[in-house]
Amino acid sequence: MVIAPCPKEEGFMPRAILFANGDLPSPEPARRLVRPDDILIAADGGARHALALGLIPSVLVGDFDSLTDEELDKFSRAGASLHRHPPAKDETDLELALDYALKIGYTPILILGAYGGRLDQSLGILGLLSAPKCIEANVRADDGQTEAFFISQQAEIYGAPGDTVSLLAWGKPAKGVTTQNLKYPLDDETLSPHRTRGVSNVMTAEKASVSLKSGLLLCVHIRSQF
Repeated sequence: MVIAPCPKEEGFMPRAILFANGDLPSPEPARRLVRPDDILIAADGGARHALALGLIPSVLVGDFDSLTDEELDKFSRAGASLHRHPPAKDETDLELALDYALKIGYTPILILGAYGGRLDQSLGILGLLSAPKCIEANVRADDGQTEAFFISQQAEIYGAPGDTVSLLAWGKPAKGVTTQNLKYPLDDETLSPHRTRGVSNVMTAEKASVSLKSGLLLCVHIRSQF
């Protein structure tokens, strides 16, 4: 199916699903994350992940070096809009696709297939997610088992008791960190980027919350059932 990239009603902006060209080891859990009214965007070869889930993106963005002409023609004939960029560019295909979604104003934005492959690319993706505009738009990376996102003020985590939650200070100390519904609570405390204290906490309810007064936290939520 093709989902047109436009709001359903005035003042309403639907969520965007962005398919990256990384690994998607558990297709069925990832498929369950997609809602019927989501806007589907693919970064180059990420379109194959959408196709494997029985979906056709509304928009493809990139230099298309990971897709054949036949595949591009198939997506185009299915109604997808192709946004081609030159191979010699400063941004990755994922960054271009993410910028596209942010400029339109989609929020939240869920990136599927962002993990795996090269370490430098994985770190680059986390760097993208740490941008203030991405935090404000609630951009999260997910593969059905593990979601990752940044917290600058407050955020909620939805899952199940027993899920693992790691909170990692990013770049500088995160101060005034307070948590709810985690097994090892934090109460107005400081997490250092050079220590591992925030790693491997455990959810005790279906929803946990995290807040901080200053700094930036990378939250990694690993579902125990997926």
